[in-house]
Amino acid sequence: MKALLLWPIMPNSFWSYQEALDLAGLHATNPPLGLITVAAMLPSDWEVRLVDRNVRLETDEDWDWCDLVIISAMIIQKEDFRKLIQKGVELGKKVAVGGPFPTSVPEFATEAGAAYLILDEGECTVPMFLEALARGEERGIFRATEKPDVTQTPIPRFDLLDLDAYMAVTVQFSRGCPFQCEFCDIINLFGRKPRTKTPEQMLAELEVLYQMGWYRYVFIVDDNFIGNKRNAKVLLRALIPWMEARNYPFPLLTEASLNLAEDDELIELMVKAGFALVFMGIETPDVESLAGIHKEQNTRQSLMESCHKITRAGLQIMSGFIIGFDNERAGAGKRIQEFIEETGIPQAHLSLLQALHNTAMWTRLKQEDRLHEGLATVYQGSLMNFKPTRPVEEIVAEYIDCFWNLYEPLPYLKRTFRHFKMMNGQRPKIKRRFTWHEMRLFPVVCWRQGVVRTTRLLFWWQLIAIALQKPSLFYDYFVALSLGEHFFSFRHQVKAQLEAQLEVLQQNKQAQEQESYQLEPVS
Repeated sequence: MKALLLWPIMPNSFWSYQEALDLAGLHATNPPLGLITVAAMLPSDWEVRLVDRNVRLETDEDWDWCDLVIISAMIIQKEDFRKLIQKGVELGKKVAVGGPFPTSVPEFATEAGAAYLILDEGECTVPMFLEALARGEERGIFRATEKPDVTQTPIPRFDLLDLDAYMAVTVQFSRGCPFQCEFCDIINLFGRKPRTKTPEQMLAELEVLYQMGWYRYVFIVDDNFIGNKRNAKVLLRALIPWMEARNYPFPLLTEASLNLAEDDELIELMVKAGFALVFMGIETPDVESLAGIHKEQNTRQSLMESCHKITRAGLQIMSGFIIGFDNERAGAGKRIQEFIEETGIPQAHLSLLQALHNTAMWTRLKQEDRLHEGLATVYQGSLMNFKPTRPVEEIVAEYIDCFWNLYEPLPYLKRTFRHFKMMNGQRPKIKRRFTWHEMRLFPVVCWRQGVVRTTRLLFWWQLIAIALQKPSLFYDYFVALSLGEHFFSFRHQVKAQLEAQLEVLQQNKQAQEQESYQLEPVS
């Protein structure tokens, strides 16, 4: 069998970093880990081609060559996902799909024409699909009745990737999260009991990347790296000597819940193992809203002090914030902005609340008849997909104002500097090498932030201060400044798109009011 594996185009978003990637000569933030893991599960006598459409587009020859097309997608990729399915069907190819989006909304893929739906986790459903193919079945939906043992997951096919195209390469240690945040779909996809790989597995995957010469970030894409703290510590104790023996070949980043601040040993182990950055879902500084979405783990200690503690230990924080929770008090955007400025968090992923398909929130809002038609999205330029408890115009105005102010160049540079100055932990004293990608990016950032913009004096003073006082942080600091170029540009797109949607919403309301007035009986 000749299988063409396709990863759809990722629209410009918070996570795309498109402006910074373009300046650096890179094509995408991360490769499709799910697809290269599935590729490792396919029969050894199959021929496999992977095309990440964010790196290059597949050719007519690719389509002619293949017998089978396998497409994975997240919800933000839904438009290109649909087009790829339809093209495969038009060309008479067998089309199989999988990944988080079709698993959550299988009817979307079915309506687009996909013949095979390989849903849930591939360790369970890829073998079902292969058996169905062997029997000559032309269609099928394959679902798992249990969660797989990830200690049996093969090493992903990193060899299928053009590694030089990515800012970070992804690996996975665990699946699942012990918490039950109402808006999150992770527990639906992977369950509440975190399952982990063995340290030997993880070191084997990292060794492959090391032998391939990888040197930029390695993103451990667990939705909660510390969901199983015991096993995370076991991995870290094995990882530290591996990283030390190889002189810390690449910086690590991951996602973790804020209760990381409650475990001093775990923080210390992560820093010693070479973790440079951790994404944390803070969501909101409003404790009432946190309790309302069942995110109690963020209410046990001071959010501010937890962030400061983690940063002081040597970990850069990237955070998630959301506006639009039920019964949220006016001024939520201002409170989020003040919190971010106080903690100095450079990159704050700010979103309007969306009810993701089949989450506890989606189910509740459906019962309350508050859902709008259409699918939710994680895209920052989209309105909420449900009726909130306060006027949507008020929420969106706060959101636009907060997003815009956070990514003004001068405040961004100031808080990024404060954040890095706060890091006083025992981070490994490694000077990262600048390759041609960084060397291409460096003069552009220096020109834009150090000459063209009003940040010029601040930029040079802060850059020199970090280089002299914290040289081991210089690489990460420069990356943070570079990513700012994406946000400085992206905020214009978000503002314009949301304002256009609000205008349409207002026009529709006026039309409905006019129609209602005309239908009123004359007394």
